[in-house]
Amino acid sequence: MKKKIGRKFIFLFLILIFMLVVAILFIRIQVNKQENGKTLPLRDLAKKNNMLLGASVSSVPFYKDNLYRKMIKKEFNIITIENDLKFSSVHPSENQFNFNRSDKIIQFAKKNDIKVRGHTLVWDKHLPNWVTKNNYSNEELKLILRDHIKKVVGHYRGKIYAWDVVNEAFNEDGSLKNNFWLRHIGPEYIEFAYKWAHEADPNALLFYNDYNYAGINIKSTKIYNEVKRLKEKGVPIDGIGFQFHKTTEDKINFRSISENIKRFSESGFRVEFTEVDVKIQNINNNTLNNKIALRKQAKIYSNTLNVCLSNESCNAFVMWGVVDKYSWLPEDNKPLILNKNYQPKPAYFSIYKTLEKN
Repeated sequence: MKKKIGRKFIFLFLILIFMLVVAILFIRIQVNKQENGKTLPLRDLAKKNNMLLGASVSSVPFYKDNLYRKMIKKEFNIITIENDLKFSSVHPSENQFNFNRSDKIIQFAKKNDIKVRGHTLVWDKHLPNWVTKNNYSNEELKLILRDHIKKVVGHYRGKIYAWDVVNEAFNEDGSLKNNFWLRHIGPEYIEFAYKWAHEADPNALLFYNDYNYAGINIKSTKIYNEVKRLKEKGVPIDGIGFQFHKTTEDKINFRSISENIKRFSESGFRVEFTEVDVKIQNINNNTLNNKIALRKQAKIYSNTLNVCLSNESCNAFVMWGVVDKYSWLPEDNKPLILNKNYQPKPAYFSIYKTLEKN
């Protein structure tokens, strides 16, 4: 009797060992697949969903960090040039245009079948002193803006698929900001900008880009009414860009965002999430709290992407940075889907699963 019990115990023990070995081997196979790139990268999953998924690219790490370039090439099918096409960077003096840094990024993108967004043509920030300090007449400033738009867009004709033409022109109450261009050209500067950009590249998609209007609120309603009015007037505005800089503690009404996308779509606008990141609030040395925060971050990323995937007119999702250590936010906020060592965070896997199940 004791021998039978002993044999049963040994048999069960061997089965448990066998199951444990199989489980370990399975995990190792999955890890190796991930490390060897045998699982689908995000860009391939995005393509299966007719989706563009990517990140903004900064020229500094692009040139100095080989892993940065490799990760862009592997994971993304769209990029936004983060700073090098802003006015002060690309047009630093009246008769000088600096296209060199952006040219190289665009060459890299073309070689690797990555679409490029241009950011941004008209904004009241990043204006060089030669524009703001030279006491030009209003008519001269109008010509300067026209020349800037036509030269920059024309230089990249056929190479940049979409432009953020006007950026952050509205206040939270929906009124136009009293910015440099409004003061010197008037509210029609917006209309002029789209017409000039369209003349320079008739095939480029032209977007309006702003923050705090992804859901339905006073600001988004005023913007909706204005861009709809301009579109009906014949102004070539093709799409709406939602900046989406959030924190893990934000309460986000995704139903409202979906309804907002729908109303823009019904009026003929494409919608893109153009600047997505999720800042971790109250970061500390408590491991459990940090794990909870990373899960919250992952949930916001997946919910936001899911809203986009659920609306046919929303077909691009661009994060504002590739990796935490090169984010515009402090590294401690861990706002992106890859950590400082380029390791995928829970947010990466939440995006992966969201794309995979659609």
